[in-house]
Amino acid sequence: MPVDADAIRRGCRGEPVTATQLCRAELDRFRAVAAKDTPLTVGCTQEAALFREAAAEIGRASPIQFANIRESAGWSSEAAQTGPKMAALLAAAAEPAPSASFVELASSGVILICGRNDAAVEAGNLLKDHLDVTVLIEPPAALVPPRINDFPVAKGKVRNARGHLGAFEVTVDDFAQPAPSSRGTLVFGPSRNDARSSCDIILDLTGGPAFFPGSDLRDGYLRADPGNPAAMLRAVFKVRDLVGRFEKPRYVAFDAKRCAHSRSQVTGCTRCLDLCPAGAITPAGDHVAIDAQICAGCGQCAAACPTGAVSYALPPEDALMRKLRAMLIAYREAGGERAIVLLHDDSHGAPLIDALARFGDGLPAHVLPFAVNETTQVGLEAVAAAFAYGAVAMRFLLRARPRHDITGLIRTIALADPILTGLGFGAGRIATIETDDPETLAAALRAIPFMLPAPRPASFRPTGRKRDVLRFALTELHRAAPTPVDVIALPQGAPFGAVEIDVGGCTLCLSCVSACPTGALRDDPERPMLRFVEDACVQCGLCQATCPEHVMTLKPRIDFGAARAAARVLKEEEPFCCIRCGKPFGVKSTIERVLAQLEGKHWMYAGPSRRLDVIKMCDDCRVAAATEQGFDPYAVQRQPARTTDDYLREREAQKQGGRDKS
Repeated sequence: MPVDADAIRRGCRGEPVTATQLCRAELDRFRAVAAKDTPLTVGCTQEAALFREAAAEIGRASPIQFANIRESAGWSSEAAQTGPKMAALLAAAAEPAPSASFVELASSGVILICGRNDAAVEAGNLLKDHLDVTVLIEPPAALVPPRINDFPVAKGKVRNARGHLGAFEVTVDDFAQPAPSSRGTLVFGPSRNDARSSCDIILDLTGGPAFFPGSDLRDGYLRADPGNPAAMLRAVFKVRDLVGRFEKPRYVAFDAKRCAHSRSQVTGCTRCLDLCPAGAITPAGDHVAIDAQICAGCGQCAAACPTGAVSYALPPEDALMRKLRAMLIAYREAGGERAIVLLHDDSHGAPLIDALARFGDGLPAHVLPFAVNETTQVGLEAVAAAFAYGAVAMRFLLRARPRHDITGLIRTIALADPILTGLGFGAGRIATIETDDPETLAAALRAIPFMLPAPRPASFRPTGRKRDVLRFALTELHRAAPTPVDVIALPQGAPFGAVEIDVGGCTLCLSCVSACPTGALRDDPERPMLRFVEDACVQCGLCQATCPEHVMTLKPRIDFGAARAAARVLKEEEPFCCIRCGKPFGVKSTIERVLAQLEGKHWMYAGPSRRLDVIKMCDDCRVAAATEQGFDPYAVQRQPARTTDDYLREREAQKQGGRDKS
């Protein structure tokens, strides 16, 4: 493949070492460069193990980064124009990413095989020498008794299951054990419901509904069609190796203090709960809980979280944006134009790109593949940053039949599209390509129309928490946009917006202020006032759910001037001043309304009682008045006795009122 050293030099700002057989005849050239122990990126992933071994032999301590510039760039019908693209891929690979943390799963090999016929027993026979097997057959469980009982076989139907590899708990109904004297078929004893079982692994051969949501994502739970011997055999081989200690990445970081799920048993934000395909997220009081041992790493919770309480960790959002920055800036400085970012994963996207390079025309020279752990992890912050850095389009490469629900990604695209359209980029800039066919991928990329990048591309370096880098990216996108506007309406569920109130119905009780998790709604310590800071609002809905008068409305939108705007007054009223000390202590209209409801209309405040004066006092003065005058303001007074005359007078007053209306 041709290598444009000048383009790589411009884009990566360093002197590249080019070779034709670096992993074979010219391996000594690699050793000479690696011996310097300076930052090093190798444009080959196929021979990464060989290069690492050679570097270790000469005592290199620093890590080496690897980038695929062959299948992703050089093997293309447009190979002569791929110099800027190679520079971009090398620059992205050189950008460091923080190391991930891990959680441990431990399995001792106790397996529950659930089935409906002798296929489950056959699976047990294949695994009995490797695992501790128990077979559970769904009713009626008409099986021929085994000649020798090598493992337990029972009857029952799984009602529910929970847990993960090494820690499954199963509830079984209609559970019964067979009689040892069974002759022609297994004869079972008395059945019982709600039987419990624990195991490390579950092999589901029932052919019915999965025991878990996102069943393909649950470690230690495998399913196979009992009518497909090949599929069943593959599952048997997989479960046979699930013994020992295993590490899996801790895919997300969670800060419970930032979570806007609930306050005072009132539910607000449920975005992550609605999206998690693995069932790893559950409510836990004012916040949610994320089980790292169940989490499958789709990242949709992190992409949707409006406060940044959940953030992706493989890599974090700011590290992912820095890789995008390095790639797009290097591409531009190397002379590249009209960059299209193709986001893909390694398990599906990378093999598809390789197949297109080996057996087709390869990727176009201006399509920059960008690998992520899961395409669904990408949030609005990365999308905004990519276009701010100069990308003209973004495509997400997905399976024709995704392994899990991708609603979160679809919502991210639906959120980004009106922002890009409103800022003058135009429609169609961001979309998915859902295919397993390399030629279909190539056709979809060729069909992207000619588009222009941002006229003033950005170069900011993102650092910080998810919500902070999201604000930063959107601000830079607004600055770089073709036709920037200040306010853009957004779809429901957006993490930005305003709050509107029915001023006439609001009593300034300030319940919303107490519930707001971000401080977007604020009071004033000096007078009855409700203020709103739009830049802090995440549209969690807690204020709307908490308001006792039901006068609050969420208005999803993005106001690019909100970060510079002062707090907006939603409602303000005159305070009521204490009749004893003059200190303002409440809302005048509210206290006057209470007084009007009580005076002369409630027996506790009838006659010469001074209880109404106590309502007109601040907290301190109420205590002083009660002490000085020797009465308990909360004591129950004797209700006056009603006589026949009282009853007759009330009836006459009611009749008179009716005649007046007529």
